[in-house]
Order: sequence, then structure tokens, then C-alpha cells
Amino acid sequence: MTIRTVTRIIPAQATSDGAGVKLKRSIGQSNATRHDPFLMLDEFFSDEPADYLAGFPSHPHRGFETVTYMLEGHMLHEDHLGNKGHLKDGGVQWMTAGRGVIHSEMPQQEAGRMRGFQLWINLPAAEKMQPASYQDIPADAIPNLVLSEHSKAVLIAGRSNINGHDAIGYINGLDGRSMSTDPIYIDLQLGSAENVSLNLPTDHNALVYVYEGEVAIGDQVLSSNRSAILSSGDTLSLETKNSARLLILAAQPIGEAIVQYGPFVMNSSDEIEQALKDYRDGVLAIA
Repeated sequence: MTIRTVTRIIPAQATSDGAGVKLKRSIGQSNATRHDPFLMLDEFFSDEPADYLAGFPSHPHRGFETVTYMLEGHMLHEDHLGNKGHLKDGGVQWMTAGRGVIHSEMPQQEAGRMRGFQLWINLPAAEKMQPASYQDIPADAIPNLVLSEHSKAVLIAGRSNINGHDAIGYINGLDGRSMSTDPIYIDLQLGSAENVSLNLPTDHNALVYVYEGEVAIGDQVLSSNRSAILSSGDTLSLETKNSARLLILAAQPIGEAIVQYGPFVMNSSDEIEQALKDYRDGVLAIA
């Protein structure tokens, strides 16, 4: 058993995106804060409608995947393929932009709390130009593993073992898919004085994002709104004094060049120029 330790802490920074939605960004603040294959991790959390009502009007993507996890709130996704999906409390949308998608994500509430995360995961070059697709997963379809009276794991993607119990997520697990980056996405909601041990593949890059409370990883205490990049190893051990909530993210690194221009993530400048041209010519998402 090789224990993973914290090698770097990335505090989330306040920023905005879309039409002015306020959020906090940790992974992806700059090229130096990516963690292959994770390109970006945003947290949005506000009780003030002015912070989120403008939403994310129609915009393009190419070359990667977006994962939206809605803790609280109601967002409507619509895209150029005619897809329409409602993302509500506890639900997840996993979208593979592939060759191209043009979509919008707009709030369907005028008051109340909007809270959740959006994660960007890179695709290998061989998969970047696949047709776009997406999947909406309601909260009641996502497996939960009860760890104790006050603790549970929400198993969004991938496979692990938590405190001796097999943990299989919906995406890249129960859905039967075998994704090349083999992503693991777990939301841990822990009570006080908990000790948790997770198995992670040794060849996966991994990180932890704490969004409530604080968690000890070895002798390092990680407080909220921070991402911790982890060393290699097959085991992650966590300890809480008080209650905490955190995301565990792990995936097989791709190891390819990354060239990004806003919503386009490719492997070369020429491919970015082609994406821009395709978007201007109205053929970004045409197979």
C-alpha cells in the first residue's frame, strides 16, 4: 500500500464566466494549474440571483468533456442537436463536446440558491473529433454508499473501494462504458471524527477539492475552496475533526500537448485555427 500525499495546494480564485455568472476557479486558473487530464474545476454558489441569472448563453466547445454537478438549483441545457435537459438538485450532466457542440445553460429559477460544479476533462487526440453527445443523470440514478450514520459517498463516476466497500459510479461504471481516461468522480459528505480510506489506481492523476469544512490528508490540513494535487499511490486516507464535504477526482493522464483557446481544446495551433474557422463557417459541429 502506497499512501497518496498532498504535493500542491491551489486556492480557488473568484472570477466570472458566461454572461457574468460569479464562481470560484481552482484547477484551470492558468496553464500551470491544470492536472492532466483535468483542465478546469469551477464552483458556483450563491443565494443572490444577480450572481447567476444571466447564465451561460449559447456558446461552442470542441475537444473535451464537461461535467456539471448541481447540488442545488435548476438549469436548462439546450444544444444545436435539439437536445434539451433539465439539471436539478443532485443531478449530473456529462457532455462530450467531441468535434463540436453549441449549447446554452440557463437558470430556470428567479430566486433561491444555485450551487454546484463544472469540471472540464480533456480528450485524447484520437477522440477529440468524435460526434458530440451528452447524458443527463438525475440524482436518484446516482449510487450512494453509506459510510456511517452521518457520512456517505455520492458515486458519480468510476470505480473505487471505500473503507472496504466496492464503490461503482454511474458514469464509466454502471452505464457500461469504458472511457479511455477512466475517470473517477466522488462527492464525499463526511460527519465529525471520520476516517476514510479510498483505493485509487496508481497510474491515475488525482486531486481533492474541499467545498465545506476541512480535511486532513496525512499531516496536511486542507480547508475549503482549495484543490490539493496528490502524489502517486494506491490509497488516499482522509480524516475529519468536524463535518466536511469534498470532491475526489482521479483519471488516467493523457500526456499529449494541450493548446487551448477559450472553449476549444486541441493539440496544436493549426487545430485551434481550424476550430475557429469551422465555427465562423457554421460547420463546427457537422460531422
